[in-house]
Amino acid sequence: MCERIRFERQWFTCGVGRALLIVDIQKDYFPGGAHPLVAPEVAATAARRVLDAFRASGDPVVHVCHVWDEEEATFMRPETEGVEIHPEVAPADDELVITKEHANAFRETALEEELRARDVDSLVVCGMMTSMCVDATVRAAVDLGFETTVVHDACATCDLQFDGRSVPALEVHSAFLAALGDGYAEVVSSDQIAG
Repeated sequence: MCERIRFERQWFTCGVGRALLIVDIQKDYFPGGAHPLVAPEVAATAARRVLDAFRASGDPVVHVCHVWDEEEATFMRPETEGVEIHPEVAPADDELVITKEHANAFRETALEEELRARDVDSLVVCGMMTSMCVDATVRAAVDLGFETTVVHDACATCDLQFDGRSVPALEVHSAFLAALGDGYAEVVSSDQIAG
């Protein structure tokens, strides 16, 4: 289960107050989960490389965990294994975990307050799903004044339906990232972040 991790240690930030925001890389999005995405393992591996780079640099890391606590919930349900953060990017004891109920990780959470308190003004974002929570969170971050970068190969999504046809996940992923990169955020690869 996702819980908010509290700790006393001061966060060390480098450069312009950069932080890594890992959005909803949770078990339900993987094979055997309640809502598997397309190639989530590939995205999680890339996210882990970025996570390792941030841990090595001493820049802060924030994990976001979605909990869908409603009767009609079909995944990310409380008290289920699927809601847990995937082991590939499991939080360290001194890393903050924010639990959210909406697509936008800033909505009705303490995320902005926590980032401001640590003088963070630049975010590197990765996670799941590209077309939902990553998109909503990135747009909100930019609107709040955070310089924002999205790690495209450390994100994943699913096939969607539109106008009577199926839109493959790769097309969904590409379209959302193209839109974000066309005015909201810098879109880069994990190699560009982790080296």
